[in-house]
Amino acid sequence: MSTELTHQDAPLRVAVIVASVREGRRGPAVADWFLRTAGSHGGLELDLIDLADVSLPLEMPGWGSAPSPAAAAALADVSPRLAAADAFVVVTPEYNHSFPAALKNLIDWHGAEWRAKPVGFVSYGGLGGGLRAVEQLRQVFAETHTVSVRDSVSLHGPWSGLTEEGEPRDVAVSEGAAKGMIGQLQWWGRALRTARATAPYAG
Repeated sequence: MSTELTHQDAPLRVAVIVASVREGRRGPAVADWFLRTAGSHGGLELDLIDLADVSLPLEMPGWGSAPSPAAAAALADVSPRLAAADAFVVVTPEYNHSFPAALKNLIDWHGAEWRAKPVGFVSYGGLGGGLRAVEQLRQVFAETHTVSVRDSVSLHGPWSGLTEEGEPRDVAVSEGAAKGMIGQLQWWGRALRTARATAPYAG
């Protein structure tokens, strides 16, 4: 019984992924704000993965084949961090009604690391606030057997909607949205962590 309680009470390990790698990106500022906001909720162990610091291979292996030694070396840091996570939060802009190629590359290089875990989204960009990128990501993550939580955080026009310190100008609305998304992520994260520990996922 004590082991079960310890497992249930353990902090939820959340990998926060900064999707944009472009020069001049606002992703790190948005991620910093989210990390501060999420850190105030308690019960979370946050791991920031900035794709600008990850040298992802550009060529995918053949179906069913193992990565080349060079690709395996490039993935050696990021893959274990994804595998250790109980949940994910993707911080993404919207590029041409979609999401960054670096993020798709990260998703495609991994399989079991995503399965039967929840993912939430913090998006930003223009009048749409990155929502079209999020809608596409929901379809992509569904294919990896990842559960996307319903609520998301959408920051509209980050170049004018964020202060120089990276804080949203409409703090009440943004923090309210973050609270709702984090609550759902925690519920699904704990439920799915228990389910994975109880029985293998049939995926």
